Amino acid sequence: MQGVLTGFWVIIAVIAVGFGLAHLGVLREEAQHMLARLTFFVGTPALLFRLLARSDVHEVLSAPLAVAAISITVSAGLQVVLSRRRGLATDDTVISTLASCYVNAGNLGLPIAIYALGNGAAVVPVMLLQLVVLAPAAFAILDSVTTGRRTSLGTVLTMPVRNPITVGTLLGLVWSITGWSLPPLIDAPVELVGNLAVPAALLAYGISLRLGPRPLGGVERGQVAGVAVLKLLAQPLAAYAAGRWIFGLSPHGLLTVTVMAALPTAQNIFIYASRYQRSIVLARDAIFVTTVLSVPTILVITALLA
Repeated sequence: MQGVLTGFWVIIAVIAVGFGLAHLGVLREEAQHMLARLTFFVGTPALLFRLLARSDVHEVLSAPLAVAAISITVSAGLQVVLSRRRGLATDDTVISTLASCYVNAGNLGLPIAIYALGNGAAVVPVMLLQLVVLAPAAFAILDSVTTGRRTSLGTVLTMPVRNPITVGTLLGLVWSITGWSLPPLIDAPVELVGNLAVPAALLAYGISLRLGPRPLGGVERGQVAGVAVLKLLAQPLAAYAAGRWIFGLSPHGLLTVTVMAALPTAQNIFIYASRYQRSIVLARDAIFVTTVLSVPTILVITALLA
């Protein structure tokens, strides 16, 4: 428990540094975008590649992957039912569904996995599902609805390999499967570059909290509340139930999959909503609300399961 709290303190402290630097005007919005791009295109792919190259791939992709799939399916399925009952259009339903189950595995999940849970590879199962399955399926539906044209199968299939984080993850998995060791001439620079991922992501997030638009100024508060309940209650409960009663995970394994499911809505969802001009306010507010509420949620989960 003490180690988990220490890990959370490290994360909060670095986010506070980003917030403070933005408040003082030392870092501005362009710095947030630069740090975010650096994390996405360079730091996180290098970090995940190195983590997975040194991990047991069977341990990473067995029960935790199945638990992540079950918890995502439960939350997403409930949101689809609720959205249809509200009479939402298909594209709005897609965005609200993503907001209810697509977790912030990069900016917050990776630091929590490393510093609080002691295993950075814990984010890989949910990240793989999101990048390889969930996002391409959502884009295919959104493209079909907004343009009136079907997205080609080739576009859907190649979408994951056009994402640098997915590429780094898949290369790491291949390296782990082969059992190769990283030569020092490769390992050292990859480690150095990968080490910037977590602090850069947390600093960027702190800047966004200070300079981002004021949340909860829209008219979709009921929908935001529904998304928050599914994201922070239904999804982690489903992960806990599956991990305990279906797969019989160890106490630490159960804590890990439950915490990963309780991560807040990913900031990517705002980007997706903006790209398709659908449910932008819902996406923005859902990210803020679930991010704020995820801190006490994860601390409660940790207190109960650690």
